[in-house]
Amino acid sequence: MHVKIVQTEKEKQDAFEVRKTVFVEEQNVPLEEEIDEYDNTATHFVLYDGDSPIGAGRFREVDGYGKVERICVLSTYRKSKGAGRIIMDQIEQHAKEEGFTKLKLNAQTHAEGFYSKLGYATVSDIFMDAGIPHVTMIKSIA
Repeated sequence: MHVKIVQTEKEKQDAFEVRKTVFVEEQNVPLEEEIDEYDNTATHFVLYDGDSPIGAGRFREVDGYGKVERICVLSTYRKSKGAGRIIMDQIEQHAKEEGFTKLKLNAQTHAEGFYSKLGYATVSDIFMDAGIPHVTMIKSIA
């Protein structure tokens, strides 16, 4: 497995396909909420197994934080294969290279434990986003 920072339209579409499968088809998030105005300016990441896209995420600056968003992995690659960690490691490395010292993300509550193991701390109460319970988490990477 390897992560690519999106450089081409095909790679961007690969990221969108994984996101659509996970968020729209599995979790019933409306497509118009999943693909938003920030997709035009965010840095996108795609995780490939060979030539097959199996994971995705995006990164952007929000209020002085590096904001990690839209992290997703196809169901057959979750948990045992370390795919989520691979994506997160690459995004965090990119954030450091861009000069960020703190990261923020909004985690679905079922994934809070995953992010906690990566060093993120919960800093909010539970809130709803696209009908799914979330918490805000932060991490220092300085």
